[in-house]
Amino acid sequence: MTIVSAVLSDTTALPPGPRRVTARRELEDLRAAINHHRREGLCSEVVSVVLPEKSAGRELWLKSVVQGYLNYYAVPENTKRLGIFRAEVCRAWLHALRRRSQRSRMTWEQMKSLAERYIPKVRALHLYPHRRFAS
Repeated sequence: MTIVSAVLSDTTALPPGPRRVTARRELEDLRAAINHHRREGLCSEVVSVVLPEKSAGRELWLKSVVQGYLNYYAVPENTKRLGIFRAEVCRAWLHALRRRSQRSRMTWEQMKSLAERYIPKVRALHLYPHRRFAS
């Protein structure tokens, strides 16, 4: 990857310090180098570099954490509190997403679609105790 690094260092300003090397980042660097060579006329053929989809690791982790919380506390007459908990998780997630750049482009409408997709809805999962333990 030294050729790619040399080409990129000439054309782009890399941030100081080492970058974490991932397969996706290496493919992005390779694609940038190929595009640079194509623009300079050094490459005669069109080479396509297909990037893998970004994984939804954090979103799935957050979904499992919220689902675990709901599995434990989702008893009847507790859904209002769980709704408040879900709203606070959404608010904290939006705050974290807005901190990722100096311009906060994440709106509540976009956050609502993310929350609908990844954060489970609140519903009572357990019966009343007198019905659960009656036998």
